Amino acid sequence: MKSSIGIDIGTTSICGILMDCASGAVRKTENRKNDAWIASASAWEKIQSPERIMELVFEIIHALWEENICSIGVTGQMHGILYTDENGLALSPLYTWQDGRAGLAFGDSTYCEQIGAPAGYGLATDLYNQKNNLVPASAAAITTIHDYAVMCLTGRKKPWMHTSDAASLGRFDVKNNCFTVSNPHLPDFTDKTAVAGDYCGVPVSVAIGDNQASFIGSGCGNGVLVNVGTGSQISFLSDGAEKSGLELRPLYGEQSILVGSALCGGRSFALLEKFFEQVVEMVSGKPCGSLYPQMDALLAQGGDTEVVFHNLFCGARDNPEARASIENISEENFTPRDFMLGCLYGIVDELYCLYDLTGKHCDRLVGSGNGIRYNPALKRAFSERFGAPMLVSKHREEAAFGAAMFSMLAAGVYRSLDEMGGLIQYE
Repeated sequence: MKSSIGIDIGTTSICGILMDCASGAVRKTENRKNDAWIASASAWEKIQSPERIMELVFEIIHALWEENICSIGVTGQMHGILYTDENGLALSPLYTWQDGRAGLAFGDSTYCEQIGAPAGYGLATDLYNQKNNLVPASAAAITTIHDYAVMCLTGRKKPWMHTSDAASLGRFDVKNNCFTVSNPHLPDFTDKTAVAGDYCGVPVSVAIGDNQASFIGSGCGNGVLVNVGTGSQISFLSDGAEKSGLELRPLYGEQSILVGSALCGGRSFALLEKFFEQVVEMVSGKPCGSLYPQMDALLAQGGDTEVVFHNLFCGARDNPEARASIENISEENFTPRDFMLGCLYGIVDELYCLYDLTGKHCDRLVGSGNGIRYNPALKRAFSERFGAPMLVSKHREEAAFGAAMFSMLAAGVYRSLDEMGGLIQYE
């Protein structure tokens, strides 16, 4: 019985799955909290330790390891970067996608405006580091954390990126498959499903961005994928036309997807829950623990609200200084239930408005991410807005699942995604 390993290096957790290559059944799952955060005196700095992340990755792989593994795939948090030396060793922390240094003032504008890439994107972060003498003197390349994981697994000294990750750094022309800036630290890249090397004799594919991995692992196909985790995203196949507010991203080969992103997806509902906790603690004088069960019970009653939430608690990619707001509050709807519903519809509407720009009708809606899996009310809200029932895969780690599928293509276990369609089943 052949199996494949898929690894997803997330911002808050790292997951690995062992998938049966013939049936798609997830035979084993290993999750670890990503405790690699490095404390900083600057609120805008969001950095992690690559060394600690790799300790967790190897721990997960060893826990999943067995005979007859035919491929290993890796995905992870896009946009963030770290610097490596000529021997392929990390020289810096991982500057995550949440890092806000590029949104700081630079001359009459900001670093991200100067480079033409949003804050948190690798080349915008790199520009700040260049101008502030933070690039290590012996740096040979920049890479993502999951591409670095592939380097560590295979012993590669230079990163070899898939275009899904190369484009995530910013200033990448998807149609012409090239960077539009000159930078001596830019890595080599490929748009193919390629094997980067091997780990203990098992082929390891080039890493793939977590957005694309989730798209593949959810079986979205010609439908619309909405993912709600810490942030939120909407993704669907592109017909080649670019749309304002949506980003064109490579999938693999000649295929590409259009993607709309919000920095604060499920995190906005978590902030509301934390607010409720503080109110209870203010009254009781002691910690009350999670209030999600009580919130879910209240939301299970259904209903709607006229309260409007704009969930820009973390700003927006094109406007880091933007902030959240709440509108249309009246004496009647100033209630916890209305605020919960308003917050959930705020998550939905931020993505729906991006899809509505295309003028398309959604016939197939697929949901992924813990924000949807653990919040039935949010799932209902998406179905209502998009006018389609929402499918959610039975396997709970879509990105890791997609990374495993991608690696099987690279290793030649399957010839196409269509051939692998039967591996994905829905709840």
